[in-house]
Amino acid sequence: MQRPNDPLAQRALFVKNLNFNITGTDLYDLFGKYGAIRQIRLGNDTNLKTKGTAYVVYESPDDAKEAINHLNGFHLMERYIVVLYHHPSKQQASALAKAELRAREQALAEEKKRLGLKDE
Repeated sequence: MQRPNDPLAQRALFVKNLNFNITGTDLYDLFGKYGAIRQIRLGNDTNLKTKGTAYVVYESPDDAKEAINHLNGFHLMERYIVVLYHHPSKQQASALAKAELRAREQALAEEKKRLGLKDE
């Protein structure tokens, strides 16, 4: 499996097909065997019951890679879990790009104003 280029994405894993009764402690116990964990987030519904998904963020990209290699397809609580690198959605990437563009446009307008230049 190929690693994403983004350093954060190399540490963040998306886990799916989890048993709906799994807890954060269960995931810490399992994923903690492969390295230091920065954060685990369970996908919960309004009744605080898991939706069968979670995000696991490791301190090190190498630990995340080890976890994927060992746990993808692992049988856990009557289910075979799927462990993948987390890829931020295109919508999130698009929003970030738009925010960066607005900041650049604002900086350009301020520089033009400072230099006394006007748009034609």
